[in-house]
Amino acid sequence: MKGMNAVLEPGMLVRHPGREDWGLGQVQSVINGRITVNFEHEGKVTIDGAVVELMPVIGSS
Repeated sequence: MKGMNAVLEPGMLVRHPGREDWGLGQVQSVINGRITVNFEHEGKVTIDGAVVELMPVIGSS
């Protein structure tokens, strides 16, 4: 997996760097490099962690 994806765990908040319109996402699962995220404006999406590096969100207001 790319960079910060290796530390992602269920419950963490993330953003997709290429899809800001999807809004904030919550990690649902991380299995064998596949990251399932529930995004505010896109719903549930499974992402290949070797291709896309999600951006963790710290201290959302």
